Amino acid sequence: MAHVTYRIVEHDGGWAYKAGETFSETFASHDEARAAAVRAAREQRAPDESAVIEYADDNGDWVTERADGHDRPATDVEG
Repeated sequence: MAHVTYRIVEHDGGWAYKAGETFSETFASHDEARAAAVRAAREQRAPDESAVIEYADDNGDWVTERADGHDRPATDVEG
């Protein structure tokens, strides 16, 4: 099973969450960025629903694929 860690980091004059090398939008506070990361992590774990997902691969290219609802990554939030 895949694992995704969302890390809260300072970014572009504010705070963001980062998964791999990809940053979220910038938030005014650490708490806002953390809350957004928790929402993103929860959405990634949503069971029993197939969905179209998008993510940046190791080369920074965006990939769109259909994910089986039974094949969700484990997630956590650090920071």
